[in-house]
Amino acid sequence: MAKFAKIYDIEEVPPIGKSIPLSFQHVFAMFGATILVPLLTGLNPAVTLFCSGLGTLIFHLVNKGKVPAYLGSSFAFIAPIIAVSKTYGVQGALGGMMAAGIVYLIVFAIIALVGLKWIDRVLPTVVVGPVVMIIGLSLTPVAIQEAEKGLVTAFITAAIVIAASIFGRGFFKIIPILLGTVIGYVVAILFGQVNFELINKAAWIDLPQLTIITGHLPMLSWGAVSLIAPIAIATIVEDTGHLLVIGETVDRDLMHDPGLHRVLLGNGLATFVAGFLGGVPETTYGENIGVLAITRVFSSRVIQGAAVIAILLSFVGKFGAAIQTIPEPVLGGVTIILYGMIASVGLRNMVEARVNMANNRNLLIVSVIFTLGVGGIALTFGKISFIGIGPAAIIGILLNLVLPREKEAVESTTIK
Repeated sequence: MAKFAKIYDIEEVPPIGKSIPLSFQHVFAMFGATILVPLLTGLNPAVTLFCSGLGTLIFHLVNKGKVPAYLGSSFAFIAPIIAVSKTYGVQGALGGMMAAGIVYLIVFAIIALVGLKWIDRVLPTVVVGPVVMIIGLSLTPVAIQEAEKGLVTAFITAAIVIAASIFGRGFFKIIPILLGTVIGYVVAILFGQVNFELINKAAWIDLPQLTIITGHLPMLSWGAVSLIAPIAIATIVEDTGHLLVIGETVDRDLMHDPGLHRVLLGNGLATFVAGFLGGVPETTYGENIGVLAITRVFSSRVIQGAAVIAILLSFVGKFGAAIQTIPEPVLGGVTIILYGMIASVGLRNMVEARVNMANNRNLLIVSVIFTLGVGGIALTFGKISFIGIGPAAIIGILLNLVLPREKEAVESTTIK
């Protein structure tokens, strides 16, 4: 029996009248975070939005539409991109991002050759469950900071999302994020929290400044590669956790069909193309996984529609500017729900796998992952730094490999 009573399954295509608003819902969920990364790193938001949509379509093509995931900007690369841009220039940073995509392709090749059996040992539920939880928990400070800039607006937005999810009927029940965003936006206008100046200044048609248009193509610098490419290891662990969460949500064994190797291939190609065109490295987005869990609409065609909308928005200056005017309290109200949903799915994963938390070995592994992940520990090797989820996942994996197993402990794995 499905863990989530689905309304539209992965292969199903909702009518166009429903598909468009369902796709916009995913656009709203990913937009703030996707645009934030280029704003922080000094890259072009329109180019990043274009690459996000294109990368998602590449991902779905590689995975034959079997994984309903949206690819957006990865936060893990923010610090190294800023550092590399100062030392080697933006073009050097773009070259480093392309190298990160190649790291994905190398891991894809290894898995394609030797299979997934080694992952049973390396990534059991006792490791993946807590990692998935801290993926959600580590994002919660961002949601709270946004909400605190207008608590009443944020609470009204969150209340609408909750009310639509629980009490909504018919089509309104499957668009709670969209309803919450729209009503929250209206409330924000009443409170004077929306700045329309950005819309007034924006042009109707504004071509994204892709590198193939500007001529500022990426450059190969081994120093830049050494600082940016290794971060892909941490995001690969994160993507693996996301795939397991999506699989739990849609009640499919996505690790084997289409397979983790195809997911990493799709993500690697998307990241490589984004670096070449002037975007930022991409990753499967937890916000959109939250939308899947809340709406129970798993249709890949809906996600693909969101990707097409993102590409179109990168060309329509005023429309993209209008979405950028969604105030932070509204985004905070929405992400309070979405980020919490990610953490809850990780918890459910552990409960359903019957991880024995009375076992001291399991208790220690989970405790260390939680503390390091939520605390934001940083591991530094020379000039390379890994922060937050990456180090927590790596140390959790190492503990699982070296700590002796108690004979009476029988642990379920996430990959069957």
